[in-house]
Amino acid sequence: MSAMIETAMLMAAGLGKRMRPLTATRPKPLIRVAGQALIDHALDRIEEAGIRRTIVNVHYLADAIEGHLKSRARRTGADYIVSDERDRLLETGGGLIKALPLLGDKPFLCANSDNLWINGPVDSIRALAGRWDDEAMDALLLMVPHARATGNSGSGDFRMDPRGRLSRRSPGRIAPFVFTGVQILSPRLIVDPPSDVFSTNIFWDRAIAADRAYGFVHPGLWFDVGRPESIPLVEAAIGSG
Repeated sequence: MSAMIETAMLMAAGLGKRMRPLTATRPKPLIRVAGQALIDHALDRIEEAGIRRTIVNVHYLADAIEGHLKSRARRTGADYIVSDERDRLLETGGGLIKALPLLGDKPFLCANSDNLWINGPVDSIRALAGRWDDEAMDALLLMVPHARATGNSGSGDFRMDPRGRLSRRSPGRIAPFVFTGVQILSPRLIVDPPSDVFSTNIFWDRAIAADRAYGFVHPGLWFDVGRPESIPLVEAAIGSG
């Protein structure tokens, strides 16, 4: 049973410490890569998939992001709603809890603003929505094979069984799949926060324990734009193909 995704949540509140010194004067989502700000790469993909309403959380240099969104809204006509975390950075899980009244009661897309992905033969967000099964799933994560996770130096994040159910990487081992930062979540998962400030990992662990966390493989390009030295590598890869 596919989902009609009407709302997205874009995570844009981080401090961007790994991207210093570029983030000394601007928030990471406004760092330019391949001709446009990172946040615009993400919003372009979201809107190409037909989602016209996006909640954006803000904290560090929030005024700059708000100004950028207002300018973009005049150009695109899309609806951008700010979830304000100026007073306190809540991490990803806390950010979802704060934004939940804005997200509504239907499954929603959630994406990080600091990863860059390019669709393959199909639109990955639309394909992700087509894979959603509300009776079986609370979380559906877009994955990229470890070997195709450009710019990612980690050991992978998840294993995936033939049905798509996720499990965590075993300690000391390399997992075959890397999380792209793009996912569909059910609001029923965004409950019972352990504290005000916490990671989405808490929600994933609950969904995994209940056999309600699934993955879907992204067939296109994906780039981890985590550090300044990543930018020319990403731009060269995009430019070459």
